[in-house]
Amino acid sequence: MPELSLAGEPEVRVTLRRSAQARRMSLRISSLDGRVTLTLPKRVSEREGRAFLLEKEEWIRGHLAKQPERIDVGPGTTLPVEGREVSIRVGTGRRVMRENDMLLVPEPAPARRLQRYLRELARDRLAAASDLYAARLGSGYTSLTLRDTRSRWGSCSSTGGLMYSWRLILAPPEILNYVAAHEVAHLQEMNHSRAFWAVVEKIHGDYRAQRRWLQGEGNALHRYRFDESVEGD
Repeated sequence: MPELSLAGEPEVRVTLRRSAQARRMSLRISSLDGRVTLTLPKRVSEREGRAFLLEKEEWIRGHLAKQPERIDVGPGTTLPVEGREVSIRVGTGRRVMRENDMLLVPEPAPARRLQRYLRELARDRLAAASDLYAARLGSGYTSLTLRDTRSRWGSCSSTGGLMYSWRLILAPPEILNYVAAHEVAHLQEMNHSRAFWAVVEKIHGDYRAQRRWLQGEGNALHRYRFDESVEGD
């Protein structure tokens, strides 16, 4: 997608989007990663869009200042793994190794290797949690996939497929477990009715503290950025 920018410190990059349905210019700032998107109606020029952007610059920077600080993950940084802060260090060999409060990541591309490690760990933990809650529910799921989703922590399809954000591995284990119970409960109730929440409580127990944590702290898990994305399930 084309981009515009606001010069200054820091520079603000703005994704330019055109919409035949839009009747006026609009700005959106993602609460998850601070991405700024300017939507222009089909007949509005880019020049008009730039002028609108400059008019709203103070508003944009004010909102971005409230966003969690972006952290580019690599050797020398720290990040939470299963809710526990670990330090990233350069390691040897071919595999990521964990030693106490350190993750030893071999070169080259340590951030990419680290992301793969975290995805594998997330799959292991989420599969175990999903199996546990599915057994308690008495219903099986058909598949489990991982994504780097920005709008939801998980989902359950009508065919019984479970999808989770791999970033749940950064959260404390009880948060990951709650999300697994939430999605497994959808195998029985494909809604968010009282009946659904009763199923969550039946297979998980009291979920309210975990739900509040996600609402208050979950967005911060998206501030950890890796130099290259890793796709796949």
